[in-house]
Amino acid sequence: MDKIAIVILNYNGRNFLEKFLPSVIAHSESYPIYVADSASKDDSVAWTRAHYPNVRLIELPQNRGYAGGYNAALSQIKAEYYVLLNSDVEVTANWLTPMVQFLDTHPNVGACQPKLLAYHDKTQFEYAGAAGGFMDWLGFPYCRGRIFDHCETDKGQYDTPMPIFWASGACLFIRGHLFHELGGFDEDFFAHMEEIDLCWRLHTGGHEIYCLPQSTVYHVGGGTLPPSNPFKTYLNYRNSLAMLYKNLPSKNRFGIIFWRLVVDGISAVRFIPKGEWANIWAIIRAHFAFYGWIRRNLSQKREKIIREIGPPKEAHSLPIAPKSVIWGYFVKGQKTYDSFSRP
Repeated sequence: MDKIAIVILNYNGRNFLEKFLPSVIAHSESYPIYVADSASKDDSVAWTRAHYPNVRLIELPQNRGYAGGYNAALSQIKAEYYVLLNSDVEVTANWLTPMVQFLDTHPNVGACQPKLLAYHDKTQFEYAGAAGGFMDWLGFPYCRGRIFDHCETDKGQYDTPMPIFWASGACLFIRGHLFHELGGFDEDFFAHMEEIDLCWRLHTGGHEIYCLPQSTVYHVGGGTLPPSNPFKTYLNYRNSLAMLYKNLPSKNRFGIIFWRLVVDGISAVRFIPKGEWANIWAIIRAHFAFYGWIRRNLSQKREKIIREIGPPKEAHSLPIAPKSVIWGYFVKGQKTYDSFSRP
């Protein structure tokens, strides 16, 4: 079994592979690198095979999204640590060493992420993870270095290793046995929020998650779906509700979901001035898809988590903010992690 397996999930990303795979190969010592291709329609597979024959190719028969793609790929790979790396990430020298050393010496830590900076402006934190992910009481994610669309400038203010609620799927280090024992990603999610859902199960199982800013990578972001894409809106709203239903403690689960549904409806108003009716319809569809999931299998998924991993933990015992990041950002003007986190 390999110590580390670096796994890049690809779908029609030949341009990203051509641009960023060389940095991964140059800075990953002798650890095996996999490209798991989700039935790309471009020449990703042929190009990788021709230019990098030492990269291990896994050809998946169909595109099952981030969640299903990684589940299928990792079922074929044995390693102590998996590194799930987006194809649009540029890694840096020594990016692996602090991560591996930390996991080796902290057996209670189940997953971790490096500091993610923006590829197109390397002084800025990147949207999808920044210096570690958190969540407010309504299930809205935010980061150390990014709240909603406001990404902070990296001035070294978040260079301290810190326990976090979720690690970014753009560059996720996770213990191989835990990934499989916890059931991997929820494939019904397809994409978006699946890493937060998995990280929540890690917490339920008694494991910690960390951000280690001593390792830095640069992420393009939005390479698959742009921020205003209605399908992305649909996935984020639907999957957030499903995640809350699966993982919240019973005593306040329905109360929190009710208020989340209300806030979701209010949030749709922001699309009206722009005439983005497709995004409004995506939110409505997401809510009805969530109701359908409740009738179909969400309760069974929740029961399986409780039976096989453990009962949900109270929010006060997790890195979950007991206040609203929406209220802090839009009403109180708290646009940085430090300003929002102050009591």
